[in-house]
Amino acid sequence: MPGAADRFQQGFESRWGHLTHPHVRALAWLLDSPDLLDPASPHWSGRIASLGPLTPAVASWLAALQDDHSPLATALGPKFYSRLGLYAEKLLAFYFEQHGLLQVHGLQVQVNRNDTVGEFDFLLHDGNALLHWEFATKFYLLEGRPDPGIFNHLIGPNLADTLGLKMRKIIDKQLALSRHPAALSLLTQPVASAQALVKGWLFYEHGEVSPMDGISSEHGHGFWCTAAQLPQDQRYVILPKLQWLAPYKGLEEEVFDAAALRKHLAELPQPVLVAAVEHIDGWEVEQSRGFIVPENWTAQAAARRLAGTLPD
Repeated sequence: MPGAADRFQQGFESRWGHLTHPHVRALAWLLDSPDLLDPASPHWSGRIASLGPLTPAVASWLAALQDDHSPLATALGPKFYSRLGLYAEKLLAFYFEQHGLLQVHGLQVQVNRNDTVGEFDFLLHDGNALLHWEFATKFYLLEGRPDPGIFNHLIGPNLADTLGLKMRKIIDKQLALSRHPAALSLLTQPVASAQALVKGWLFYEHGEVSPMDGISSEHGHGFWCTAAQLPQDQRYVILPKLQWLAPYKGLEEEVFDAAALRKHLAELPQPVLVAAVEHIDGWEVEQSRGFIVPENWTAQAAARRLAGTLPD
């Protein structure tokens, strides 16, 4: 539960506490957060990409963006991002472009005007080689016992998918895109490697983490519980979806104690992500995070998973 500060949040604040602009902070999390999946696990057959350690040069670049974030604001444009995945993808595309790695982002492959086969998230330069990376930022709650190698017990908060379904779609379909005949005319050279970069957080009932083969041992994690199960001694901020990436740090936000949050979330229709915060040097700083779920969420998740009705 959120009673004790999570070591990841503490480490992130230690490294990146000077980054307070939301877009820059989110980008730092994308670049520096642990992988969600273990690239070395045989579950993924070498299909998982990793950004590797963040260099001092990139850290200095992020600090410069904090001082002048106009290049990032220009890249994001005036659009309001309703989809967290698209927002994260745009942030990562900015990083790749700024560091000379990006050949193309979001390249659609079509058989004809009305038949789109798929889309390359990223085609990247790696020396003289061309890489295809698919990118996903995912948030899953562990419902029930882990199912080794299948990952369908890791369910999206709105019951829209599971980690197992998502990864089968990425590996079986999306990473095969460069072999499709319609893609060949779009590529400047053959793709040397096709992999998936997967970032995100996993959430465990009452914060009781379950180690799982295939999941990075360093992955970011939190808790899930009902509003009635929230501990009394914490202060909480409700996180809008575009603030789900990096540990929260903000000013003058509406902060709830447990009783006020329970009242605010009365008759909760769907899960809500909250950060347990401490007031530090004028800022509300995340110490842990978790999904508050409706009373019937567990039963709905179990029924949908067992019935096989989660959409593919």
